[in-house]
Amino acid sequence: MCHVIVTCRSMLWTLLSIVVAFTELIAFMSADWLIGKVKPLSSEDMDNKTGGSQEPYHPMLGIYKRCTRISHMELSRRDTLCGSYAENFNEISSGFWQATAIFLAFGIMILCTMAFVSVFAMCVQSIMKKSIFNVCGLLQGIAGLFLILGLTLHPAGWGCQKAISYCGPYASAYKLGDCSLGWAFYTAIGGTILTFICAVFSAQAEIATSSDKVQEEIAEGKNLICLL
Repeated sequence: MCHVIVTCRSMLWTLLSIVVAFTELIAFMSADWLIGKVKPLSSEDMDNKTGGSQEPYHPMLGIYKRCTRISHMELSRRDTLCGSYAENFNEISSGFWQATAIFLAFGIMILCTMAFVSVFAMCVQSIMKKSIFNVCGLLQGIAGLFLILGLTLHPAGWGCQKAISYCGPYASAYKLGDCSLGWAFYTAIGGTILTFICAVFSAQAEIATSSDKVQEEIAEGKNLICLL
């Protein structure tokens, strides 16, 4: 029989699992990993201005996406275009960034799966006689290791030709040159830290859902159990 068990700690773990998965996914899909050196408008852009901003701008470069200003945009006031610069995996500009994409993708895939499973953990507390919280916590820890590998390899690709075009000739592996780190990189780091916190907290969710109070509620025949 399915017993729906909801405790403060198990609910917090479920919410944290969902937040972590979405945080890493948003960071991965963003172009705001590197903020390039400021680029002023060219004289040709000034002559063809149609209402867009004349302020100097910072191009942005992600793992497989970029944001840059497009000249001669006569039909729109927007003058910055964001999108993928790589049409396929092999066109990602650095082998290190390809490895980053693989490790982050594996980590995010695990996190998204665990976020989905965590919702059903309120009803199903074990898989093949193993605690679902402990299994999910272990997999979240493994996902965190994948994320660490990806984030460690990304700076090794700062010396690729694509990064140099954004960050200047002094950019090299683990040296930003004229670039600065964007919010996506910091978000990915924060999400990785939260991933390990989530993995550790899964043990607390397991303790809360298997406590004596829960067992007493089950013995009384209750199917919906809510405890603080």
